Amino acid sequence: MPSRLNDMPTWLISQTALHAHRLLTRALGAADSNGYQYRLLAVLEEFGPASQAALGRRTGIDRSDVVAALNELAECGLVDRSTDPADRRRNIITVTAAGSEWFQQLDNAVADVQDVLLAPLSPAEHQRLTRLLSRILSHADSQ
Repeated sequence: MPSRLNDMPTWLISQTALHAHRLLTRALGAADSNGYQYRLLAVLEEFGPASQAALGRRTGIDRSDVVAALNELAECGLVDRSTDPADRRRNIITVTAAGSEWFQQLDNAVADVQDVLLAPLSPAEHQRLTRLLSRILSHADSQ
């Protein structure tokens, strides 16, 4: 590979993102899960019950994909759907006890992926990289 690419942050970020995605997909797949399920459970764990639309907004997952992933989670007894008493057209999703337990297992797997991905970095470098990437993403979101 020409050395010029190694000096391009866009190239380095893209290649690192591909590597990170492969690691994450492999880890979640080994746990019989996927990124959508993890993200939905993470939001439910952090913010509590929510409508399907709110879950889509918070996770950045397309509405039809939210429905499909929630169907999978509901079939496994990991989330419950109930009609919103304030708006009977809307479903409220709640994580079950089994869903919380499963999320903790997935969250541990995701934490392990972070350790593998960032193994070449010291803890201070890891924190610095996270801050810098957050700053870049925040700037991109504000434009």
